[in-house]
Amino acid sequence: MPMSDPTNNGLKPGSEATQFKPGNPGGPGRPQGSRNKASLLLDELADGEASSILTQVMEAAKGGDMRAAEIVLARIWPVKKGRPVSLKLPSIKAATDVVAAMGAVADAVGAGDLTPDEGQAVASILEAKRKAIETVELESRVAALEQERRK
Repeated sequence: MPMSDPTNNGLKPGSEATQFKPGNPGGPGRPQGSRNKASLLLDELADGEASSILTQVMEAAKGGDMRAAEIVLARIWPVKKGRPVSLKLPSIKAATDVVAAMGAVADAVGAGDLTPDEGQAVASILEAKRKAIETVELESRVAALEQERRK
């Protein structure tokens, strides 16, 4: 084939078999649900020793080893991911109502009633509600335009 032939994309003869197939851009990847070798090896090591390790950690915790106690307690009482927050927000019926609600969140963070992380979490919920309201409004506007066009 001449070099100016547009069908020649620089493929070498026989290389078609090694090209990525359509619909699978990253290759086959790891089978779903499979575990890495390190995890499997650790599981094998722990299989026979798990109960004795647990006993040793429990004994160390009872003996005053605070790190061992921390390990045991972390498994019994996991760290809370968040706390319920009480915040007076205005009613949100339209997307424009979210502005006042966001202001209330900012005021609560500024006053120390909410942590910045809690404020961000509430703000993301408000943003999701705004998007939902806008989606419903756009859907009704499109439906009205389609109805108008059919007349």
